[in-house]
Amino acid sequence: MSRIPIPERNIAALIAKDLQRKMVLLAGPRQVGKTTLAKALIASKRLGLSGGRYLNFDFDEDRQAILSKRWAHDDTLLVFDELHKYPDWKNWLKGLFDVRGITSGHAHPHQILVTGSARLDVYREGGDSMLGRYHLWRLHPFTLDELPPGMMPEGALQRLLSVGGFPEPFIANDEREARRWRNARFDRVLQEDIRDLESIKDIQRLRLFLDLLRQRVGGLVVLSNLAVDVQISPPTAKAWLAALERMYLLFTVMPYSGASARAVQKPPKVYFFDNSDVLPPNALGGGEQQSTIGAKFENLVATHLLKRLHRLEDEHGHRCELRYIRDKEGREVDFAVFVDGELTELIEVKTGDARISPHLRYYAQRLKPPKATQIVAHLEHPFDQDGIHVTSVLHYFAPTRA
Repeated sequence: MSRIPIPERNIAALIAKDLQRKMVLLAGPRQVGKTTLAKALIASKRLGLSGGRYLNFDFDEDRQAILSKRWAHDDTLLVFDELHKYPDWKNWLKGLFDVRGITSGHAHPHQILVTGSARLDVYREGGDSMLGRYHLWRLHPFTLDELPPGMMPEGALQRLLSVGGFPEPFIANDEREARRWRNARFDRVLQEDIRDLESIKDIQRLRLFLDLLRQRVGGLVVLSNLAVDVQISPPTAKAWLAALERMYLLFTVMPYSGASARAVQKPPKVYFFDNSDVLPPNALGGGEQQSTIGAKFENLVATHLLKRLHRLEDEHGHRCELRYIRDKEGREVDFAVFVDGELTELIEVKTGDARISPHLRYYAQRLKPPKATQIVAHLEHPFDQDGIHVTSVLHYFAPTRA
């Protein structure tokens, strides 16, 4: 099987621009296309780069070259992949950047791009955060507002719901191969990445924990209950959830507790970066269930929203949060978007019902956000009612044109 060509990603030019001034850390899920993007930057003339060298810390020869700082002076762009597996990687990078940095008016001889399949911004074992020396960018799977050239949104939506947005299965669009790809990806993350970066030893129980989370997408995840199911302690369940989040397998959406006097602190919700990771409840019985459709669609919207917020943070420096709202009476809104601490939008997700959610109407009237939106899977004509915009997922996430 020939290798599937991956089109250039939207953030490539922005990363190339940042590389002119600072180091860039490029993080994101395993097999989301970070290496492909990095190698494209090395080869790109259009983006103003003129060659370089790709070094992967997982490869023995490359690891020796990294530790001995062995590369050519005219390697303009140095790409260090999986460098976070080196325990002192941040101090090593800081020394490389400072010693060979901008001194006496001379530009840095190399541009430095670091990629990794874990959250590079939270691994601080080296004790030095490199504050002010780098920009962080996060690469996400394909979404409706970032599609390969020539792909129609209607067909892309079906692909995102069936095989997910990761480049290889998304472009191939083969459900059988997507399942095989997904199994191999899980094995590599759990058997290699977790082993290298975390202190978790019971991988089989961790896999069960992960599968149970895949059945709880969009629902409240009570870790104490999950701990009983897996036969681990609640603190261990909390630590495992954080580890899986650091590995970019999933992300949590926390509750907003200031919505009203009757708001109550609730457990987090869990969503997966790969939309096809979502399993039906009691998935051990096999077969796709109707209840999975709503969970997959909500997961799709969650990943799209997170990608937009990460772009807003990485490109413009805003602080963004994605939360949900639920009070003691059970009134719930799926997502609340916060930018720099201010509520900017309430979002409710519906697979087929365009009637406005009474819970969304209640919170829109009470909190008065600048925007309140109900996103429906299929809706031919968007409309506005009671200050709420009802629209289809294709309209809401349509790509913006420059």
